[in-house]
Amino acid sequence: MSPGLLRASGIDVRFGGVHALRDVTVSVGPGEICGLIGPNGAGKTTLFDVLSGMRRPDAGAIAYDGTDITRRSSVWRARHGIRRTFQRQQLFGQLTVEDNLVVAQDWRGGVRHAARRRERAAAVLHECGLDELAGSYAGGLPVGRARMVELARALADPPRVLLLDEPASGTTAGERRELAAVIRHMADEENCAVLLVEHDVAFVMELCSRVVVLDLGRVLAEGTAAEVRADPAVREAYLGAGPGRGDGDHPS
Repeated sequence: MSPGLLRASGIDVRFGGVHALRDVTVSVGPGEICGLIGPNGAGKTTLFDVLSGMRRPDAGAIAYDGTDITRRSSVWRARHGIRRTFQRQQLFGQLTVEDNLVVAQDWRGGVRHAARRRERAAAVLHECGLDELAGSYAGGLPVGRARMVELARALADPPRVLLLDEPASGTTAGERRELAAVIRHMADEENCAVLLVEHDVAFVMELCSRVVVLDLGRVLAEGTAAEVRADPAVREAYLGAGPGRGDGDHPS
């Protein structure tokens, strides 16, 4: 595995007696879209918490552009280009769509930059096909449009790494195509590293150049979409018997 722009090495996380992550090593490089899949309870969101700085691992390290950032806060990581979306929508519902994107840039401060922040917000909204919603309140949006606004907000201050946690959840087929186009643009044109958690395995397999499979807190498999689909251990993890396993997101 290459060092990557963002790399988690030997990550362990425990919640009391539950071993949520066990010696997990994952990396993503500039311009790459890497998928992270696995059954419910596999540890995907816990790994995102560690990568984004919301949770410190019990063991292991996080490196960003070759520098150890294991002890860096989530705020530091966000301000240095590591951006994240969440399973549950985290928009500022009382603000307009445009203002959601402006707020994402406010940490840079300075009244003289206010117009520049508005210009950037307008450019990203256009790129994401959201021009007509700029003045709408975010809290009143349907799920699919809200998902795209969340992605747009993550792009407002240009990211180097995108951690996308189920961005296609609740979207229509057309909205998923729009999301995929924006994500590809960020990887191909902006050289952004993208790590994507998604239960829509077809979406992952079509979009991602590399796929990592977690199961019970461990890396079960890694490779191209075709390699992962053909792996018997992956099929067993998704299709195996037992409560809480499968949930219809198997790769077949």
